[in-house]
Amino acid sequence: MKFVDEASIYVRAGKGGNGALSFWREKFVAKGGPDGGDGGNGGSVILVADEALNTLIDFRFTKKYIAESGEGGQGRDMTGSKGPDLEIKVPVGTTVIDDDTGETLGDLVRDGQALKVAQGGHHGLGNTRFKSSTNRAPRQTTKGTVGEECTLKLEMKVLADVGLLGLPNAGKSTFIRAVSSAKPKVADYPFTTLVPNLGVVKVKKHQSFVVADIPGIIEGASEGAGLGIRFLKHLVRNRILLHIVDLAPWDEITPAEAAVIAVNELHQFSPALAERDRWLVLNKTDMVPEDELEERCQSVIDALGWEGKAYRISAISGEGTEVLCLDLMTALDEKRELLLESPEAREKEKAMRTLIDEEGRNRIMSLREKRRKAGLLVDDDDFDEDDYDVEVEYVS
Repeated sequence: MKFVDEASIYVRAGKGGNGALSFWREKFVAKGGPDGGDGGNGGSVILVADEALNTLIDFRFTKKYIAESGEGGQGRDMTGSKGPDLEIKVPVGTTVIDDDTGETLGDLVRDGQALKVAQGGHHGLGNTRFKSSTNRAPRQTTKGTVGEECTLKLEMKVLADVGLLGLPNAGKSTFIRAVSSAKPKVADYPFTTLVPNLGVVKVKKHQSFVVADIPGIIEGASEGAGLGIRFLKHLVRNRILLHIVDLAPWDEITPAEAAVIAVNELHQFSPALAERDRWLVLNKTDMVPEDELEERCQSVIDALGWEGKAYRISAISGEGTEVLCLDLMTALDEKRELLLESPEAREKEKAMRTLIDEEGRNRIMSLREKRRKAGLLVDDDDFDEDDYDVEVEYVS
């Protein structure tokens, strides 16, 4: 299955059925009077979140969704049947945006959550509705109204509590393999991760969190280098970012330089996202000579001006990962309790996510327009032409 996290679709609700113009005609019944029934309402278009889906690939092939119209009314006061609503299943974590106005219509973050995006047309009235003591034989009816239509932009963002940030080969995929049952591709060359990978980390019985590994970013990613910054939007929903730094980089770049590059690209993408809770993780301690380890760790801390705790781990051996995961679980539990107890905290969180969404979307659109003008972007629906044959799944 190919991974697609953006798609544009056109939706149109059904038209309401027209009211009927009819008079009762029956043997031995003179002037039976009006009996035209109302039409039926048009079907609406509704998006429904489905946890069984993990990509928007279906919307790359089917782009138009039109609900059925309501039937017209008939004689004998028969009302036309209503057009059935058209339900479209989308992955959990899908943001729905009106492509014409840029307005965010909704965020589908729970399985089964529904969002009506196009209201069906209202039914027309039959002539029975217009009879009165002074108008015994009305010939007036109304037509059903047209259904709403719009072009929608769908953006899917993976749902995870913790997001991994870092340059290629920093050890993000190795980390997720060490702490969960997920098995993303790991190799001794950069860009082995091409799409987000998710893993469920079980800390204790009935205690777990989801971690997301996104493709690594490189210097110049905000200008389109490498895989670009498209996948950074998947960090929007994360409550904590783990900034993983390679202490034994494969190229000539120093750990300190690598750490600064990742943070700078994050700021370029979204200053608000850069202000999210971010933890520093110094990886591959087992590959650094003991007499150089402290110096390399301190160089990263100094380069970032880091004042918090810096975790030292070896993802491949698992050293230090247990303590890190326990601390993450504790911090996530505290954040959940705060959001449950404080309406102010919930509003602040909502406003922060909205701001990050807006900043990230504007940045991606700006880069897309720049690439289009340079003749580097042909297909509007395929930002980086990176629909790889890989699927994203939760593995517990």
